[in-house]
Amino acid sequence: MRIAITGSTGLIGTELLRSLREEGHDVLRLVRRPPRAADEVRWDPRRQEIDAAGLRGCEAVVHLAGAGVGDHRWTEAYKREIRDSRVQGTATLAAALASLDTPPRVFVCGSAIGYYGDTGDRHTDESAPAGEGFLPDVCVDWEAAAEPARKAGIRTVFARTGLVVARSGGAWGRLFPIFRLGLGGRLGDGSQYWSFISLQDHIAALRHVLDTGSLTGPVNLTAPEPVTNREVTAVMGKVLHRPTLFPVPAAALRIALGEFAGDVLGSQRVIPRQLLDSGFVFRHPRIMEAVRAAA
Repeated sequence: MRIAITGSTGLIGTELLRSLREEGHDVLRLVRRPPRAADEVRWDPRRQEIDAAGLRGCEAVVHLAGAGVGDHRWTEAYKREIRDSRVQGTATLAAALASLDTPPRVFVCGSAIGYYGDTGDRHTDESAPAGEGFLPDVCVDWEAAAEPARKAGIRTVFARTGLVVARSGGAWGRLFPIFRLGLGGRLGDGSQYWSFISLQDHIAALRHVLDTGSLTGPVNLTAPEPVTNREVTAVMGKVLHRPTLFPVPAAALRIALGEFAGDVLGSQRVIPRQLLDSGFVFRHPRIMEAVRAAA
């Protein structure tokens, strides 16, 4: 299969690229600089420009590009960067795919469980409405930007990703060094739910979405058993054989992270109903298994 990927140098993109190529798929990478290899296609989401001709023959497109939500403090300028990098990129790509004489069969567009906002301890699946706040608003606009692809008859899937358990990036990429030093602890009171997924399961779920024609619309990429931050802390300490004696007070998080602290302290108990109903089998359904796989 000929597949195009944006965000191919990120945590998820790197692993998906490797997984697809190991099985012999022809994978194109969308890059923002002049192409330097035959497998690269130029695009500039800021200017809403793309070499649509380079996408001819693609049967699938996976869109993972976007500014990191936790990479910087949330100034108004960086909040615009978070939103624009997702909405402009998705709109540019969706319009290009819709313009092709033979469009791809499937467009998998990255999204996030931030769509649901703070759900407390309530089990939440893909049928839930959008929450309130900055991240839910971004996710709503992000997904809406893919409408040209859907209208063109392309099966369009929104991969609403949870917290990916990995050493090399994302939220857990920051947690592992802290816990290895024996400085890890619960965040706030630790009662907030974290909807996690192992890196291996995330890649397998994306592959499953690509291959399963019945899946369309939102698909939660989270493990089936969300856990509290307190439970995450205990598992990290046990797997890494380190004490977890230093809780981080909510007030300190708000000082350090600003507005983003509200999302760190928020609770999301998200269930991957679409994946489960379509027969996907998790390799690491529990937090202990996911952390051990990453450690």
